[in-house]
Amino acid sequence: MNKYLECGFISNTHGIAGGLKVQSWCDSPEVLASLPSVFTEKFGVYIEHKVKSASVYKDTVIFTFNGIDTIEAAAKLKGKTLYALRDDFHLQEGEYFIADLIGLDVIDAENGKVYGQIKGVNTNGIQILYEVKTENGIKLLPAVDAFIKKTVPEKCVYVNNIPGLLDDL
Repeated sequence: MNKYLECGFISNTHGIAGGLKVQSWCDSPEVLASLPSVFTEKFGVYIEHKVKSASVYKDTVIFTFNGIDTIEAAAKLKGKTLYALRDDFHLQEGEYFIADLIGLDVIDAENGKVYGQIKGVNTNGIQILYEVKTENGIKLLPAVDAFIKKTVPEKCVYVNNIPGLLDDL
């Protein structure tokens, strides 16, 4: 499990005093705004930015960081991905990070058949879809209770094979 998790993207500067507009990749912009620090990465080294202030405006977070107090300094961060420490998030029981799903085997809960591995998670639509790489290509699996029996982070995802869903695998 990675120590750092992607949590947002710096889309632009905000004002002249070092503010930054950030697209949240967390469950909500409020979750991102609650973090005490975020990080940028350069050549595998994570650089900490302590949050001076954070506010939510629609689906964007406006950040200011300690030590970044001019538009010029803020502009150097534009276009960068933000990371957060895994330990700064507080998951409820049964919750897990999307990053922890990637690479997990997808296994039939009844017969133990391995259908493939999760290669991606699509969260852009009405429901979450797991992109499962199978011998026959990528299959989309809705991440709903009717299909997902149990998720075991670091191990696998057990599924119910409803007729027509995974029959050709």
